[in-house]
Amino acid sequence: MDGQSLTPEIFSAAVKSITASFGDATRREIYLSVRESDSGLTAADVAIKMGIHNNVARHHLDKLAAAGHVTVDIPREAKAGRPSKRYHSAKSEITFEFPARHDDLMGTLLGRALALLPPTEAEALAEEVGHEYGLHLASEMAPGDAQRSLESAVTTVAETLTSHGFAARSEGSDGQLRIVSEHCPFGQAAIDHPVLCAIDRGLVRGMLAGLHGETAPQLTGSFAMGHSMCTTLV
Repeated sequence: MDGQSLTPEIFSAAVKSITASFGDATRREIYLSVRESDSGLTAADVAIKMGIHNNVARHHLDKLAAAGHVTVDIPREAKAGRPSKRYHSAKSEITFEFPARHDDLMGTLLGRALALLPPTEAEALAEEVGHEYGLHLASEMAPGDAQRSLESAVTTVAETLTSHGFAARSEGSDGQLRIVSEHCPFGQAAIDHPVLCAIDRGLVRGMLAGLHGETAPQLTGSFAMGHSMCTTLV
């Protein structure tokens, strides 16, 4: 780990990230099938190959897409109705790395760059960057699909965040949905530069907008504020 100490938090985040994508044996086989295909596979192709229902195949493929392990496209000649999405391997190397690092160089540099702006402008810019990338992630997960229920979208957002090192989960009680992250991939940089939390908020807002519709998630607690986890109310 390049001389970096392995803390329980980093180890936990890494395990959750890899198991969120490949903890299911069927999903592992599906990933390998897509990776071996030069022209990509549809959910129907995978269903036939694996002997499972189309909806089950689509569920696993969308989870792989959410984590960035496969990409999705819709053929231009697709007919009216629900088009057949074709899934392709992202061709990324799957390695058991520890993606969420303390004292992350890029996070620190980004925080310092934002610190050069007035606080209000820096926060707005950071949230907008997160929002745009969240919209991009949502479009990669479900291009052309009808929007999901809020509960389904929140669950998908939490799973996607986990795949990117946040160790997140969705919770609901008293009619309130929330996303709880037990690890921040920005590490110490977020504590030194709390404005980076606006990126997280924008990321959640962008993904929810793409999967469900515009919402106004609120970050009610974060590592930068001295809490043991980050909590976003939806």
